[in-house]
Amino acid sequence: MSEATDNPLEPGSLAGKRVLVTGSSRGVGADTVRYFANAGASVVVNYRNKEARALKLVTEITEAGGTAIAVGADLTDPSSVKSMIDVIRDKFGGLDILVLNASGGMESNMGEDYALRLNRDAQVGMLQAAREILTEGSRVVFVTSHQAHFIKTTPTMDEYEPVARSKRAGEDALLELVPELKANGIEFVVVSGDMIEGTITATLLNRLNPGAIEQRREQAGKLYNVAEFAAEVAKAAVEPVPADNVRLVGDVSSFNAE
Repeated sequence: MSEATDNPLEPGSLAGKRVLVTGSSRGVGADTVRYFANAGASVVVNYRNKEARALKLVTEITEAGGTAIAVGADLTDPSSVKSMIDVIRDKFGGLDILVLNASGGMESNMGEDYALRLNRDAQVGMLQAAREILTEGSRVVFVTSHQAHFIKTTPTMDEYEPVARSKRAGEDALLELVPELKANGIEFVVVSGDMIEGTITATLLNRLNPGAIEQRREQAGKLYNVAEFAAEVAKAAVEPVPADNVRLVGDVSSFNAE
């Protein structure tokens, strides 16, 4: 079914489960969706404006015997998010796993506060909207980067700092909801990784700061590719949640712990 390889999830292990991965028409989100679908879950491919790409992924999954739908939504628009939740409720009846993967902030002409609106406000808004259809025993996964997670103690590239700070603000805001979520039977975990080879963000940063990827690779020893990191995101959705609700992927020795 999938371009991703070495699925970390057992075949059929998610049969009957319903999953939404935001920003999943490409990259890490798309491979994460593939892993879930391969494990038997019914999946929602969310996109902002790349409908054709999302529909292509849905076709790939359904032709291989899986269940998938594509639902467009701008996460910074509450009415758009509500419409997506309504579609999921109508098609699947609820959600068992929500992966908050969509992020950004380096786009031009989106306004000075776009990174914070998308990476903090929209993440909280998406989770709160989804609580209407999240079942008891469900899991929410927030995807971030080490550059964002450790930004309070470890500087990052100037070009990425506003995004990193906005994503850390999103992480902090979501973690504040953990006691409330737990009381409602909803588990929450942050999954953080280093720069991911082949992503739009890494490519753009390397263009703005030539040699950035090579330098980061030397510091980290290894950078995960898209499929490898997507596998870690998929595992974070099913494996036990760490005591601090944070799952760090790969070597973090070059970052200063808080």
